Amino acid sequence: MNAVTILDGGMGQELLSRSARPITRLWSADIMLNEPELVRDLHRDFILSGARVITLNSYTATPERLGHENQLDKLPGLHRSAMHAAKTAIDLAEIEGVSIAGCLPPLVASYRPDVSRSFKESLISYRRLVELQAPASDIFLCETMASMTEATAACTAALESGKPVWVALTVSDSEPGVLRSKEAIAEVANAVIALGAEAVLLNCSQPEAINSSWSQLRHINQKLGAYANGFVSVAKLHPGGTVEALEARQDLNPQRYAEHALAWATKGASIIGGCCEIGPAHIKAVHDTLQKAGLV
Repeated sequence: MNAVTILDGGMGQELLSRSARPITRLWSADIMLNEPELVRDLHRDFILSGARVITLNSYTATPERLGHENQLDKLPGLHRSAMHAAKTAIDLAEIEGVSIAGCLPPLVASYRPDVSRSFKESLISYRRLVELQAPASDIFLCETMASMTEATAACTAALESGKPVWVALTVSDSEPGVLRSKEAIAEVANAVIALGAEAVLLNCSQPEAINSSWSQLRHINQKLGAYANGFVSVAKLHPGGTVEALEARQDLNPQRYAEHALAWATKGASIIGGCCEIGPAHIKAVHDTLQKAGLV
């Protein structure tokens, strides 16, 4: 087993519980505009819980999503605010060795590769995001990539920054071995490794789905990682909808999640964190469990 780098958990769902604002289709962007202190404090809480990589809170701040809401003019300011919140949180936590990951998410909608843009169109937008986030990013995390097109476009743009690139693939919760696009995990993983990605992760899927798909990564010699979500199902989330449509699991408490994390570590994962519905308490349990095992 390798020493494990601990990522943060999910921002959006945790911010829902900390804010009294009504939820919108641009939730993380709305909070970044109106309550940036909540984002700063949540970053800090993840760091104090053991995370050593925090991800910019810019998941919904893509040209496509903002353009759909006639708010494209807010794109630069949202990214400046996200970078400031992350850097300030690191300063407040007063813990050495914390890195910032730039966030390259699905441009249009999570889990729905059928509505994504072409490679060429996606590359243009991802290059814009990379340019905006590069000043604060130590790493670029292409996350919740549901198809070959999303993953390779985001990875290509991120690599142009000259910074390390991690690609996180979201897998089917019902069909082991494939992405939500039905493309083989191994095929997409091979493609991003060939481009130059430093690590491949499985993310924003049920932990059981990650477990059942892990064998698809056994042939990879690069860094591997995992960070699951805590949703019962993502089937009800449609493009343009909000996460209010989704239900959180009641059987995935911090200790149970930490057990999954330890299992991933035993299978070779060296980057572990959490996604939606995985909060600071979960990350602390992951940290403490891995530390007890001598992996942190």
